Amino acid sequence: MRKISKIFVPILIIAIFISGCSPQAAPATQNEDGLTVSVSILPQKYFIERIGGDQVRVNVMVGPGDSPHDYEPKPSQMTSLSESDVYFSIGVEFEDAWMDRIRSANPQMQVVNLAQEINLIPMEAHVHHDEEHADEEDDHAEEMDPHIWTSPANGALIAEKIAENLIALDPPYATTYQENLDALLADISKLQADINTALADVDARNFMVFHPAWGYFAQEFDLQQIPVEVAGSEPSASELAQLIKEAEEENISVIFAQPEFSTRSAEYIASEIDGKVILVSPLAEDWLDNMRTVAQTFAEEL
Repeated sequence: MRKISKIFVPILIIAIFISGCSPQAAPATQNEDGLTVSVSILPQKYFIERIGGDQVRVNVMVGPGDSPHDYEPKPSQMTSLSESDVYFSIGVEFEDAWMDRIRSANPQMQVVNLAQEINLIPMEAHVHHDEEHADEEDDHAEEMDPHIWTSPANGALIAEKIAENLIALDPPYATTYQENLDALLADISKLQADINTALADVDARNFMVFHPAWGYFAQEFDLQQIPVEVAGSEPSASELAQLIKEAEEENISVIFAQPEFSTRSAEYIASEIDGKVILVSPLAEDWLDNMRTVAQTFAEEL
């Protein structure tokens, strides 16, 4: 009996050692490989992560503080595209100049245009222009507004398009993607209701903003943005005078500006009307929280 014990103990130790060193199986709820997704701007990352969860890794081209209107991707970003399964474009300006190179960086990568099924509206321009900007403004007259994500209604369409494509790329996790989409759509529905409530008692429906990024938001909630920027440029002295006059006529005391752009013109107008400049960005990463915050700011300041 003692001899059997001496043989058994070493065997048991070896079995325990092997068991402890062997790799454990991945949880059934996690895809070992997952999907690598590239996007243009930070708000898209929010949608991807809400729907994809741990199944996706997100590569963002335009980082915090940068502008998608004139951004130039870094060589390291172009290299990282070679690992992406899909690129979700959204229609911002830098894509026009870089999309061919983005595609060529990874010919196998799918490219999905999230703006394809959204009703685009023209990019608003200031109605008063002088000779200095007349030709530029005429050239921009038919330019469509790329800031589609600033409307919660459009946000729901963007989310559905993303989920549809993630499910097509990764069918085993279709249920996960659909459940995450449903949760996000419920949050967006509540967001819309909260914004309607916050803006219900606002009498002044016009607001002045340096860069006209809030056209879709204004359209959804019956507001009207008055842009300071003229055809992508700072206004001239005569245009500033017209804006100041318009602000006084509309009883506007707040000029909204973006941290990604110069605030010089906005600050000048604010000083002339004894008002103030408030920074709001359409490019914040936490899209849902940012939409709620911006709406509350509008409700308090209009």
